[in-house]
Amino acid sequence: MGLLDKLPRYLFTRRGWGMLASGAFTLAAAQVMGRRDLLTLALLLLVLPLISLAGVRLAKPRFRVYREFNPSPVETSAPAAVHLAVARTDPGSGRVAMEERLPPQFGHAPAFRFPSRSASGGVSRYEYRLSSRHRGQFRIGPVTAEFTDPFGLSLHRQAIDDGDVLTVTPAAVVLPATGLAGARGYDGVTATRVRANPSDDDVMTREYRHGDPMRRVHWAATARHGALMVRQEESVTTPEATILLDHRPGAFGGPGAATDWKRGQDGHPMATSETFEWCVVAAMSISAHLAERNYSLRLLDTGGDPAFLHSPSSPEPATEAYAGTSGLQSIAESLAAIQLSGSPHPRRDGARRNAAGRASQSHGATALRIPPDTTHEPPAFDDRLMDKLSAHRMRGPVIAVLGRITAEEAVALAPAAAYGTNAFAIVAVERPAEARSVLEVLRQGGWQAVAVDPKTQLAGAWAQFDQDPALPSAPASEVRRGAGLTR
Repeated sequence: MGLLDKLPRYLFTRRGWGMLASGAFTLAAAQVMGRRDLLTLALLLLVLPLISLAGVRLAKPRFRVYREFNPSPVETSAPAAVHLAVARTDPGSGRVAMEERLPPQFGHAPAFRFPSRSASGGVSRYEYRLSSRHRGQFRIGPVTAEFTDPFGLSLHRQAIDDGDVLTVTPAAVVLPATGLAGARGYDGVTATRVRANPSDDDVMTREYRHGDPMRRVHWAATARHGALMVRQEESVTTPEATILLDHRPGAFGGPGAATDWKRGQDGHPMATSETFEWCVVAAMSISAHLAERNYSLRLLDTGGDPAFLHSPSSPEPATEAYAGTSGLQSIAESLAAIQLSGSPHPRRDGARRNAAGRASQSHGATALRIPPDTTHEPPAFDDRLMDKLSAHRMRGPVIAVLGRITAEEAVALAPAAAYGTNAFAIVAVERPAEARSVLEVLRQGGWQAVAVDPKTQLAGAWAQFDQDPALPSAPASEVRRGAGLTR
């Protein structure tokens, strides 16, 4: 029995291997004893398993698999129920052993028998739960079925579907209320007076509606129209918050900030780091915090492009504006698989490959290949970004979630504080003490800025914006002179 357990199970069952062994022994006995009846028995014992093996591979049963995740997408560490429905599409019968393939981080693969005891209408239903501590996109499945012949001699295992992708989004952290809203108030709305017309008689009016206060009645327009008219000089507008998300490899690499290479749902490496993961959670939490206060959101990267332009999980990569519950859901999905990325530079492609090869040799055979789009970074905080911010000047706060930035980059970013009703910057680095000079430059430009490390509590960092107000704004030229730098 111990010897049979060591034989490969993807060809024959124990019964099949036993029959082959018996056939070989009988064949040897027939040769020694010269018995034709033993020879016939030996051939039968040897041929029958082989015929069963050929039959189970040529006449494979056909199935249809339906898989549903609830909820989908799911947040990190939250359980998701997987509902499977398996139906046979051929007239065959018999029991089949099945197994759902899972990525290693989800633990043991669930196994089940088809048909199930509760099968109805030819459809067997199964349910199991899984959860992930890491964000990303993961392929769940396929379901593999292990077929056997009617005699139980041979086995054949094959996938009966392609699997489905489960999107795991970063979970938002609840943030404390701060003075972020500024003059627009905490409820996310503001009254805006329309002063476009030079004369009070030319103010926009409309017909009186039940419930309008009498103080808004415009008597001159009432006299002209012969009907009660009210003013329309007050309208409610929705404020807009702009979030800058830094995902440059250079901002999260370097000494003390090891890059982690995670396998994506198709086996490709996903570049991230502990500090970048902190920033992803921060971007998700800030977006949820503002969306709950009726803010519309605009997410950009440090070059002025849509923040999720290179995110494989983004439903609409070219979109930069989001609003409402659906917009927040789209942000969460886009953050699920976002990674450190830049724009490829054709002239540097050879240098990138050589550097990747040297890195692979220095780290051994297990080192992962560096993706070709993560070695060259587009300019950060240049005129393109400033033009984007200027187009939405003073519509709401500007919030920057950054990695390590240089003093030159801080000088370039500092004037952007003038484009928002408030400006907040979170600089995530391994050693926050080394970012003091950068924070000083940003504060002189009008930003409220804090430096954090990956172990900092996000709620505590957010609360510092009330405890550490920004210094008075200084002209951009003074900021440059104070830093001793030129752009």
